[in-house]
Amino acid sequence: MKLSEIKETLKTVETVNFELPNGTFVPEYFHVTEVGLITKNFIDCGGTVRKETVVNFQLWDANDYDHRLKPQKLIHIIELSQKVLGIEDYEIEVEYQDTTIGKYDLDFNGKNFILLNKHTACLAQEQCGITSEKTKTSNSCTPGTGCC
Repeated sequence: MKLSEIKETLKTVETVNFELPNGTFVPEYFHVTEVGLITKNFIDCGGTVRKETVVNFQLWDANDYDHRLKPQKLIHIIELSQKVLGIEDYEIEVEYQDTTIGKYDLDFNGKNFILLNKHTACLAQEQCGITSEKTKTSNSCTPGTGCC
């Protein structure tokens, strides 16, 4: 979900609920402690230099049982972050503390925001000799191909 999409969606809902991949919910008294811009510069296993940029939302359960973030307040936080940090319309990545800090993609099911598990992948599969058949049985590169 892109930043523009969440802002439009927030205009249509009465509450802000985040559902985890296992079907449970982030407690309704969560705080959004950060909205930021994260840029990752890296080289993939095939030698291609890449750059990825996402908008990061950090959710925090503070056991602040009386706290309820309203949709309009979250829109205000997002717009302030856009203004101060110069954030453009990037995809959103959500951080939430479970047993460790989890990073999730974001979707909306018509009622709740859905946190989707992120997955790793080889970005240079053609250079690694990875075919669609191999990816069905293995998530690793073949040693000696220059990929690993």
